[in-house]
Amino acid sequence: MYRQCELLGLSRSSFYYEPAVASPLNLALMRLMDEQYTRTPFYGIRRMTAVLQRQGYPVNHKRVARLMRIMGLEAIYPKPRLSRPGEAPKRYPYLLKAMTIERPNQVWSTDITYIRLQHGFVYLVAIMDWFSRYVLSWELSNTLDSFFCIAAMERALRNAKPDIFNSDQGSQFTCENFTDLLEQESIRISWDGRGRCWDNIFVERLWRSVKYEEVYLKDYQTVPEATQGLGAYFSFYNTERLHQSLGYRTPEEVFCA
Repeated sequence: MYRQCELLGLSRSSFYYEPAVASPLNLALMRLMDEQYTRTPFYGIRRMTAVLQRQGYPVNHKRVARLMRIMGLEAIYPKPRLSRPGEAPKRYPYLLKAMTIERPNQVWSTDITYIRLQHGFVYLVAIMDWFSRYVLSWELSNTLDSFFCIAAMERALRNAKPDIFNSDQGSQFTCENFTDLLEQESIRISWDGRGRCWDNIFVERLWRSVKYEEVYLKDYQTVPEATQGLGAYFSFYNTERLHQSLGYRTPEEVFCA
């Protein structure tokens, strides 16, 4: 099993994770919400509630809001500043506005998404090079703590280093342990605007590809099955999947050019 994890580039702890669990009804609702959000990421709590109600589920917006928080979902649209972001020792600006991305390792970015399983769920983080769309590393976790994000970042840094690292303002990426890791490597930190997920558009597109081309087709039963399936998919994504925006080249061809 150690060799399997080594080939996939994963820690053994990731491979043996038990999925987070919820009631059968909540799992069914979350599966529907995941699919709807992938199609319409601009749907907020009210619209998501209406979608579920139209499919015969007698849910209210409070339940939907709670499940969206568990899944890490937030509608993509500019919103008024009704709440303050979590306190952080430092604040970092969004550095990519009007910037021309013209080479590998100029900008990396990251995000987290929900991955459904037959009887539970896990979270997936990935780190991507913006110029080439190359996925440098990824990790699974059954909680939304910062440790699996830090593990993914450390693994990506073993082979290369970006000038700028961009993320949203989730607590996993604004905590001192994560920002200290970047600053120790002299990497400039860029944070998306609050509630503006399109600032990290390339990772959002990656999630759509992962969901439609892998997750929804396979319907993973267990965490090891998800780990193996995602490992195979990211290898395909990097080395075989042709991207129109890259001139029908693969991410690996562009990243390593």
